[in-house]
Amino acid sequence: MRKHRKDNDDGDQAPAIIRSEEELRIETTRHETGKVRARKVIDTEHVTEIVPRSTEHADVERVAPDPDDSGQVETLPDGSISIPVFEEQLVIEKQLVVIERVIIRKSRTTEDHQIEADLRREHIEVHVDPTISNRVSGDT
Repeated sequence: MRKHRKDNDDGDQAPAIIRSEEELRIETTRHETGKVRARKVIDTEHVTEIVPRSTEHADVERVAPDPDDSGQVETLPDGSISIPVFEEQLVIEKQLVVIERVIIRKSRTTEDHQIEADLRREHIEVHVDPTISNRVSGDT
């Protein structure tokens, strides 16, 4: 019978057995299958609106003065302004006499005016190639 030795004392080694196995290597490459594009679109909308606009008018009223008229510019309770008008009268002596008072009142009228303008609105259009439409979610 023979004995097998792994190593002898002189440093000799037994022949080695190499074990191998296969590995699977998988690589990926990228290529374009479709595109998703977005662009801004501007629409113009013609708008017509009716808006009120006020204007003031002056009404002039002439009245005879009271005997005890102060001769001063006065503001009446309704907000009108009363302006005295003077003239000279010849008497034995010169005397300033109120001969008329002018009352000016403001009134307001409102008219409707048609205003027209073009207003711009933006929105986004998204185009998806049909080949990848199942991979795009959201509002397209």
